[in-house]
Amino acid sequence: MAKKQAFGEDAQALKASQRKMAKVIISTKNARGKFAFRETMVDQDTVKDFIQKNKA
Repeated sequence: MAKKQAFGEDAQALKASQRKMAKVIISTKNARGKFAFRETMVDQDTVKDFIQKNKA
């Protein structure tokens, strides 16, 4: 038997409820000159803001 597919408002509401995430890797240089990397998961819509706030 085939799986019943949802169309219309139900499908759009389900798709909109899923959060789109992005992994952002920020590099920082410590006092000894070595680089450290930090990974964070943020919403896809706020990636540019997050990068601007965490720039050194």
